Amino acid sequence: MPPKTTSKKVFANENDENATSTRLTRAKAAALETTDGAKDAIKKPLQRSKSAAVGAKKRAALGDVSNVAKNELVGDGKDGKKAALTSKAGGLLSKAAQPTRVQKLSRSHSTRSILGAKDKNSTSADLKRPASGSGVAGPVAKKRHTGSSTNSKSIPEQELLEEENVAPVKQNVTVEVKKTITTTKVEVVTKEAPVSVERSTTPDLDALPSDVADLDAEDAEDPLMVSEYVNEIFAYLRELELHTMANKDYMENQSELEWKMRGILVDWLLEVHTRFRLLPETLFLAVNIIDRFLSSKVVQLDRLQLVGVTAMFIASKYEEVLSPHVQNFRHVADDGFTEEEILSAERFVLTALDYDLSYPNPMNFLRRISKADNYDVQTRTLGKYLLEISCLDHRFLEFPPSHVSAAAMYLARMVLERGDWDPTLAHYAGYTEEEIQPVFLLMVDYLYGPVQHDAFFKKYASKKFLKASMVIRSWVKEHATEILGVLPRSHPLSLKNRTR
Repeated sequence: MPPKTTSKKVFANENDENATSTRLTRAKAAALETTDGAKDAIKKPLQRSKSAAVGAKKRAALGDVSNVAKNELVGDGKDGKKAALTSKAGGLLSKAAQPTRVQKLSRSHSTRSILGAKDKNSTSADLKRPASGSGVAGPVAKKRHTGSSTNSKSIPEQELLEEENVAPVKQNVTVEVKKTITTTKVEVVTKEAPVSVERSTTPDLDALPSDVADLDAEDAEDPLMVSEYVNEIFAYLRELELHTMANKDYMENQSELEWKMRGILVDWLLEVHTRFRLLPETLFLAVNIIDRFLSSKVVQLDRLQLVGVTAMFIASKYEEVLSPHVQNFRHVADDGFTEEEILSAERFVLTALDYDLSYPNPMNFLRRISKADNYDVQTRTLGKYLLEISCLDHRFLEFPPSHVSAAAMYLARMVLERGDWDPTLAHYAGYTEEEIQPVFLLMVDYLYGPVQHDAFFKKYASKKFLKASMVIRSWVKEHATEILGVLPRSHPLSLKNRTR
């Protein structure tokens, strides 16, 4: 015989619990004496609700929100209200507890109006509009049925259908004529299209001399190289570089600055450029911004570094994919300027330049010449080193970037003994050997003297740049006498007039 329990009431099944139990609220529980059974009832209200939901009548989950289900729950008195609450709780719990019992509502529970029974003798062809004909032989005749479905239709409906079957004859003819005209136009355009394409893609081989190789022909199938526009692009850059050159004598208008201070500033920017691992184009654009700004504005000595930092900040925004933050430029300047000063100087510099940053970078011309050099890595690396000399020495301001690039590649090939300056190199560089000589002599003169910019020399003395600065300097010491010694006495680069 099972032991008696006084704290909980034992039921034979779950339905007896629903029939004999009463609802216990928190107010009633507080008024009653504290007993074990009352405590259990307060602590476990969810168990009672769960058991009540199990005993309730189970219906489809979607039936709780339908109009028919709500009508069934309406009753008289307290019994109807209790049944509505019980069925609502059972429906909500049945959604979570038994998702597999969800059933689709049948059409008998729908509140939509009845459209009427469909006649067995009627077919889908009676309800659909018959297809129109080709426009020549006329429309397809409608099939007539003598069943009850035909007789059930009213006379106006039959006349309307007959009118719809006859009317589209003229419309179909018009549509077919329009389609014919459209097809004719397409054929005419298709015949004329190949003619225009052939004219635009025909290469202009007459522009190249007979002794110059067409190096752009191999890139005809590469859309990234745009070989069909490369000649026009570099012709435009050579025109543009003349408008973006700085005044070569702008230091005469600066009361507190000298050329030596400019060289020290650019040498420091080279170190910043290396620390941030920026692109070569960023350095050349920054130096061009400095020179163009100093050509139009007078700057004090204590603001020269701010001009350099701001120019590098602007150039990095223009050239880099991910430019350094303004805080980084403030840090490299030893916090000599605040972020607000750098941003204010940025707006002032851009306004002075009229927001014109379309500077033909010397690296573009160097890569163009390197194409004629078969993209030799050593030659191009030495050419980069020689090209950056123009950033440090103010004497290169009078020469356009394309001229300096041609001289850099010319001297690099001479150091590595890559051969003569043939017509192919002269064509893609845009300068002959005689035209390169003035810039070439300036480079040799700079390299022959003592090292003036330590950061620049150490940068290219590393293995990353194939020790270009050391290789070229050792070569210049051997050949500078025969290169510069043959100059006339009046020439500024003559060894006899040099005072070192």
